[in-house]
Amino acid sequence: MIKKGSILLGLMILSALVWAQNANNVIGVWKTIDDETGEAKSHVELFMKGDKLFGKVVKILNPAKVDNVCELCEDERKDQKIMGMEIVQNMEWDEDEWDEGTILDPNKGSVYDCKLWLEEDDKNKLYVRGYIAFIFRTQNWYRVQ
Repeated sequence: MIKKGSILLGLMILSALVWAQNANNVIGVWKTIDDETGEAKSHVELFMKGDKLFGKVVKILNPAKVDNVCELCEDERKDQKIMGMEIVQNMEWDEDEWDEGTILDPNKGSVYDCKLWLEEDDKNKLYVRGYIAFIFRTQNWYRVQ
């Protein structure tokens, strides 16, 4: 009986460690690439608040846009500076990806449902998909070293 309990406890700890390793491997700063122009736009820091993932703009790469505000936003971010703004909110870990949250395109003021994931072969390339129903856009973000 003690062996079964120890094995079960060990498996639970191992499972929690695997979850933490996989879920937290997106934490850090990522360079965003516009999927329409291929242009590097900003650096976004992904971080945890409790058990949810969030992301905020920590650097805008075009000096002419550093002081831009989100004029087209329709929520509390309207007319707020994009620098420092949370654009990824409330992402939840779901086995092999982050989902159930949202991402804001501050240039268009649009908020999309969002999924984030890494492929096994490249932990430095993040897939970021914003979507409404079956219509989606996917960007690749790259880890800032």
